[in-house]
Amino acid sequence: MDIKEYFARISYRGSYDKPDLATLTDIFQHHIRAVPFENLSIHCGESIELDLDATYNKIVRKKRGGWCMENNYLLSWVLKTLGYDVTFLGSKVYVPEYDAYPEEINHLLLKVVLGDKPYIVDGGFGRAYQMWQPMELISGTDQPQTPGVFRFMEESGVWYLEKVKRKQWVPNQSVSTSHNTEEEVCRRVYLFTLQPRDIEEFRACNAHLQTAPDSLFVVKSICSLQTTDGVRALVGWKLTEIKYNYKDNTDLVEISILADEEMEKTLKEKFNITLDKKFVPINTSRLSLF
Repeated sequence: MDIKEYFARISYRGSYDKPDLATLTDIFQHHIRAVPFENLSIHCGESIELDLDATYNKIVRKKRGGWCMENNYLLSWVLKTLGYDVTFLGSKVYVPEYDAYPEEINHLLLKVVLGDKPYIVDGGFGRAYQMWQPMELISGTDQPQTPGVFRFMEESGVWYLEKVKRKQWVPNQSVSTSHNTEEEVCRRVYLFTLQPRDIEEFRACNAHLQTAPDSLFVVKSICSLQTTDGVRALVGWKLTEIKYNYKDNTDLVEISILADEEMEKTLKEKFNITLDKKFVPINTSRLSLF
């Protein structure tokens, strides 16, 4: 594992001799624009290993993406290598259709302390709820970013991440699927505590999410990548491209439905992904991702 090889993978050419907020933000933004959030391994007959060497080989050498436990595990190694104070945290991702959080943690994120200030760094959420900058861990303060306004709310030691949604303009309404979250103004994203976690605590979750019949990652094939002005995502056969704040506090959302024969080319051109094995797209759940 070589930090310079990782920097080449994310096209980062900046300095990294000072572990400060500016460097952290720059590396983080290069990461989320180069490394997709994706679960395609599950739909190619591959297993997702919770192993740092395997994750490095997959993301850096094979130029693949990964889900939270891969992206943030790799990011933790990068940041620790550069001298940052990094702690694993576990969170529970909100499911709006059920208005509930799961009983067990199902998402890995990072806490990074700079001076006396803690920040949350999460490079493994993907889609339209991916933060673009490290967020200061402070309750009740709006933190505006290009994707929208994020904020943390803390109650009795439990922290909640929320995102304020913009209006959306969808020119091609005919392929847009309706869902009951359309009228939301603010979306809960996940909750977490500041209890430090060990990577071993995520092993059962990593196995469950790729095998359980009701796992979102089993019933949906997902690949998303942040761009310089928005995000694109391929969920099943549906390609969604969002341009943030296109006009008057409104995001432009363009949707198209792909044919099977377009998948390989789209993954290469839109996400820079080439798969070793045959990919079988799937989307059998009505749970929304945007």
